[in-house]
Amino acid sequence: MNVLQLITSTRSFFEQQVATLDDRGIDCTVLSVPGEYHPDSPRSAGDYLRFYPRILREIRSGDYDLVHANYGLVAPLALAQPTRPVVLTLWGTDLMSGRGWLRAMSRYGARLSDAVVLPSPVMSSALDCDHTVIPFGVDTDQFRPIPRHRARDHLGWETDDPVVLFPYDSDRPEKNYPLARSVVDEASVDAELRTVTGVPHEEMPHYMNASDALLLTSTRESGPMAVKEAAACNLPVVSTDVGFVSDVLDDVANSAVCDREIELVAALEYVLENGSRSNGRSAVDELSLDAMGDQLVALYDGVLDGTDTNRRPIDLREMSNET
Repeated sequence: MNVLQLITSTRSFFEQQVATLDDRGIDCTVLSVPGEYHPDSPRSAGDYLRFYPRILREIRSGDYDLVHANYGLVAPLALAQPTRPVVLTLWGTDLMSGRGWLRAMSRYGARLSDAVVLPSPVMSSALDCDHTVIPFGVDTDQFRPIPRHRARDHLGWETDDPVVLFPYDSDRPEKNYPLARSVVDEASVDAELRTVTGVPHEEMPHYMNASDALLLTSTRESGPMAVKEAAACNLPVVSTDVGFVSDVLDDVANSAVCDREIELVAALEYVLENGSRSNGRSAVDELSLDAMGDQLVALYDGVLDGTDTNRRPIDLREMSNET
């Protein structure tokens, strides 16, 4: 099977998805929207317009079975090509965006696609058409428990004090770094709050294993993948109740999902005082890359043999009203 994968920009979980499909004999060609992406300088409409002829040229030159659009912004371009069925995966920041036009584009792109994939059941309430929930998989060979002292030696961390990991850029407002700073400052256990961003993804298991807790204080999330990855490392997690955090940590010991700052402080104190790891790895057994790959291949097969299709008419007046 040959699949044309369309993306706005790559992510580590997408790269793992492509590698997992390749292991199953699915030949994926990846096309990305031209231009360089940065949160402070998004691509222009012209970049997306230039992307469409490139998609058409690629489809004409290759023997593709279907097109897989990854993210709501590329859904219209995938659907505009007339010859191949379309699978759409919404990543969360599209379907649950604060921008009404992006939410509407994602929802109506989903209604026109032959099949729709959501990575989290939390997103289901935001979508009014048939879809399949296939969680982004975790590479449990890469994200695995490593002795803390060995991970700290690898990173050059010369400290025996507890370390609380904040796995985001502190300037991203939705990640709410000021709350994380406040929680650590108010905790009765002296600990160091360390942020990590922009490091190679293959280094993240060392950061997680070198830490004593992962602290998430986000105001909104469609995920986050960091929770699954921390669980696979048996790293305790203290988090606000966002995205799929509650589902992942439901049966995980020495971790907590909290609604208020005082609860976050108490949970972090408990985790740091007892010093134990979690049993999170058992919670991600069904979230492996193998499970994700098998489900995607089955979905592709269903689209191609006509048993799994979602495409339906669309009323553009409804889209106009929603935005």
